[in-house]
Amino acid sequence: MKLYYSPGAGALASHITICELGLDTELIKVDVVQEHKTEAGDDYYKINPKGYVPYLTIDSNEHLSEGIAILQYLADQKPEGNMVPLEGTIKRYKMQEWLTFIATELQAIIGQFFVGSNLTETGFEFFKAKLNKRLAILDTHLSNTKFILGTDFTIADAYAFTILNWIPAFGLDIDLSSYKDLHLYLGNIQARESVQKAMKEEGLIS
Repeated sequence: MKLYYSPGAGALASHITICELGLDTELIKVDVVQEHKTEAGDDYYKINPKGYVPYLTIDSNEHLSEGIAILQYLADQKPEGNMVPLEGTIKRYKMQEWLTFIATELQAIIGQFFVGSNLTETGFEFFKAKLNKRLAILDTHLSNTKFILGTDFTIADAYAFTILNWIPAFGLDIDLSSYKDLHLYLGNIQARESVQKAMKEEGLIS
């Protein structure tokens, strides 16, 4: 398999999953901001017409291009790793519920700040208030559980960490330390060996 990624982007969740499960996967760095080329100089649009990451090449015939689908596929390659509940169980649907929340609420809202120059002051405050409400939901949930789905570190945690890490990484004006349980949760995840390995391989930490 080949995972196409850009440092710190949403593909980090897939990268963490690969490291957590020890999956044999080639990592290919892509510039998705300016030239849209791989490190080898290949035109990324010819590989993935959508132009963003993550993108997973499974073999010469099969590939996946959306983060949530890629995360579930990777976790299903090694079910004994407990990164994804079994198909057909209510816990699997609970995981999908949280994956959807992270994608459509947290990621979608935080993404608005990346084009901050296009936001009015009113717009900035609107999205900031909206994000804080969503963070409060997750903080409350984490007051009674170690990880999002309970005792096991899953792809939902890898995804949540990846997206919420954008807040300090890009200097967004959101104080995560005010969310006690969420702040502790993120610190515990960052300390995991798989997370440290993935972040070092992407050059996010030394």
